[in-house]
Amino acid sequence: MKRIVGVAILTVLMGCNQSEHKTVEKNDSTQVSSSTQAPIVIKDEKKMEIFAQYEDLKDALVNSDAGAAQTNGLKLEKSLAAYEGCETTASIAKKIGETENLVAQRKNFTALSMDLIAFIKSGEIEKGTIYVQHCPMANKGDGGDWLSTEKDIKNPYYGKEMLTCGRVIEEIKVK
Repeated sequence: MKRIVGVAILTVLMGCNQSEHKTVEKNDSTQVSSSTQAPIVIKDEKKMEIFAQYEDLKDALVNSDAGAAQTNGLKLEKSLAAYEGCETTASIAKKIGETENLVAQRKNFTALSMDLIAFIKSGEIEKGTIYVQHCPMANKGDGGDWLSTEKDIKNPYYGKEMLTCGRVIEEIKVK
């Protein structure tokens, strides 16, 4: 029984590592464009501010910094609350800002990201590319998505534990 569990865990980890290798292989051919990528510009300044705050929150989770995630969650909550139609999403950001529990923050980040992916897709990007990324291991195997300005994977659901686990599933570009 222990052997079966061990094999299952090893298989899951190898699956994630294979995604990592695939991502690296894909990125090798686009390394130059990735490093010279233009900054993101969204036509609606309020959406641009919300996206920047979301990125700060995501980066705090990547770094497993619950305190910074808490601070950034509260900033994002205020911006979302001021944007008509984003009150529910603001309440999710507030939940992240109300706890120092990294596990709870990451769980709420899943719902926040789903809302913000739709929110950003509804806007007009004037410059750059935003990547929708996915980790199949997040949320106990249910998976989780997030937005990034970089094609390289930096997983907010696991931080250093599985930093490069995931893949790009979509690109949001200038229309």
